[in-house]
Amino acid sequence: MISTRRQDSWKIILLFFVPAVLIWITAMVIPFFYGIWISFTKWDGIGSNYTLVGLANYTKLFTNAKFWLSLERTAWYTVGVVILSNVVGLSLGLLLTSALKGRNLFRTAIFIPNVIGGVAMGYIWKYIFAYGVTLVGSSLGVQWLATSMLSDPTKAMIAMILVSSWQLSAYLMIIYVAGFTNVPGELVEAARVDGAGALSVFRNVRLPMIRSSITICLFLAIVRSFMVFEVNMSLTDGGPYNSTELIAFRIYNTAFVSLKFGNAQAQAVVLFIIVALISVLQAYLTQKREVQL
Repeated sequence: MISTRRQDSWKIILLFFVPAVLIWITAMVIPFFYGIWISFTKWDGIGSNYTLVGLANYTKLFTNAKFWLSLERTAWYTVGVVILSNVVGLSLGLLLTSALKGRNLFRTAIFIPNVIGGVAMGYIWKYIFAYGVTLVGSSLGVQWLATSMLSDPTKAMIAMILVSSWQLSAYLMIIYVAGFTNVPGELVEAARVDGAGALSVFRNVRLPMIRSSITICLFLAIVRSFMVFEVNMSLTDGGPYNSTELIAFRIYNTAFVSLKFGNAQAQAVVLFIIVALISVLQAYLTQKREVQL
């Protein structure tokens, strides 16, 4: 009787486990290793002729100035987005955990930008920068706003950082809200009884207690910034003059515009290694902090 029950339980486990594993292998594992194999070939993405070139794609990659330039742009973009989105997200999280009337309504309203798809959001802001901002600039006589930010290489990068930070800060706000909510009220009250002001309470009580949330938000922003594609394509299309072509968008252009899938996949492997190292570092620091606590 017991043996029959065990067999039935194993059948149920296999019924749910095996299909999920097969889907995961088909959708993730096989394409991953297939992509690595493509990086060692010369392929135009159309025909069935694969020419094995060994490490040639990687050799060309590390001597390609345009690749390193796009990686440098991505690094600067990441710095801007990480700082701005975390400052805004942290500020909103602190504000929306205070005694503010209608804070749940504000949380919902502020989170809405994160629901909008990257492509749609990019086109919306492209229209705003091209017509809305320029109209306001012309009406007020402000020359630097009278022309679209997307037509200037430096301003276009700033515009992309602003749009991405605007969307990402809404997501980070939720994490910071959870962090501030878990701060024991007794500690805050004790600090206030001892005469600590609002700034002192924030710096010495609240901030140290949400270090794990800060770590998660920082690394989450870094990873998402390195992998950004939709906003880059829809907002600036890498322009003007390729001044905003980030690494993910460059991989897309190399594969689907230049039809150099082997070279593009080699770039994708390098990007994967960078993101994987960042993720491993995040996991290590998060676990280390939990052990210390």
